Amino acid sequence: MSRWIALGVIATGLLMSVLDGSIVTVAMPAIQADLALSTAGLSWVVNAYLIAFGSLLLLAGRLGDLIGRKRMFLAGSIVFTLASVLAGAATSPAALIAARFLQGVGSAMSAAVSLGILVTLFTEAKERSVAIAVFSFTGAAGASIGQVVGGVLTDALSWHWIFLINAPIGVAAIALALPALPDDRGIGLKAGADVLGAVLVTSGLMTSIYAVVTRSPLVGVGGLALLAGFVARQATAATPLMPLRIFRTRSVAVANGVQVLMVAVLFSFQILFALYLQNVQGYDATETGLAMLPAALTIGAVSLGAAARLNARFGERRVLLAGIGLLILMLALLTRVPVRADYVTDLLPLMVLAAGFGLALPALTSLGMSGAKADDAGLASGLFNTTQQIGMATGIAVLSTLAAARTESLLDDGRAAALTGGYHAAFAAGTALLVAAFVLAFALLRQRHEAPAEVTSLNV
Repeated sequence: MSRWIALGVIATGLLMSVLDGSIVTVAMPAIQADLALSTAGLSWVVNAYLIAFGSLLLLAGRLGDLIGRKRMFLAGSIVFTLASVLAGAATSPAALIAARFLQGVGSAMSAAVSLGILVTLFTEAKERSVAIAVFSFTGAAGASIGQVVGGVLTDALSWHWIFLINAPIGVAAIALALPALPDDRGIGLKAGADVLGAVLVTSGLMTSIYAVVTRSPLVGVGGLALLAGFVARQATAATPLMPLRIFRTRSVAVANGVQVLMVAVLFSFQILFALYLQNVQGYDATETGLAMLPAALTIGAVSLGAAARLNARFGERRVLLAGIGLLILMLALLTRVPVRADYVTDLLPLMVLAAGFGLALPALTSLGMSGAKADDAGLASGLFNTTQQIGMATGIAVLSTLAAARTESLLDDGRAAALTGGYHAAFAAGTALLVAAFVLAFALLRQRHEAPAEVTSLNV
């Protein structure tokens, strides 16, 4: 029973992390009005969290291996909970953005070791299959649930409560984690951690995303140089954050590549579609969250109720391709959403097609779990989460910038038509990225013959 309580604790920690990446979406107009944020400043309310989260996962995963995953999970949960209180109490843009960055730090610390703890808790095939399904559901549906919760809290109370609500949940998760999570000592700090590598990847990601948002090629070159320096550092460091050997297994490299493309599109869809509902259709925060609720329910039903059985029967590769196919259809149809849309006929079917994410993410997780050694479980868990967060941060930066540029060119057609045209351009680019993910998975991922739960180690 304690293992299932531990799974609940891990899922709760992941849920808070994922929710905080999306819960601000429907509250963004209220935050912008209250704090007098510019459009660029508003984007950093989202990206400060995602950048800290994504860029520190590798370091957090390595530290989890060194000092013990339970200690890292607890420390991260404490940091995240305290940062949530600071974000809820923020009265200036700088204070909110700083608190969001600190939230990302805490999320990275706990999320980086979550999968590593999970695969050591559940070693029997059937139980691990269920545990992976629960974990995948939490990640897949969490962002959509965040938009519902964020809308209700914003309208009923204020935007501050989308952060303050984390405090009691975090305290409860910490209290349960203390007895439920397995104790592990780690291999010791003397084994070392690559702090310079962490600085390079964090600054490189921040600089690159800033370059996209501000449309500055020169800054972008600097960001790419920092990221190149990170890769070079990993090839020469005695204790690299991301040993390049982990990419020698085809499933690792391809699964991470597919994930970056896939989550870049899906996270951007959740934000841009929410903005379309508010800015074009005139929905308020609660209505926006409820309008997107069918997507969360569909993703949850598929990932929990069908994904494990389909993976076992047809294989993860086929299920992954089917899921991406549904998502391609959804994004293609989004390029045709009208200025005056009827929810039932024009928008609700698109929410149902989001089931593709509930199919694709569990299959992708299982495909990427073959190959890594047990000693690299923390690293592999951190890498899997890193590519997810990098995909989210990069996707929203690129696609929202594309939407804004296209909108500017269409302002003569009227505000609503211009905004819709901008969203159409972003969704068209997203469709192309998903097609690339499909081709990559089809061409390079091999079909596994064993059930996904029979893997013995974590690989992404």
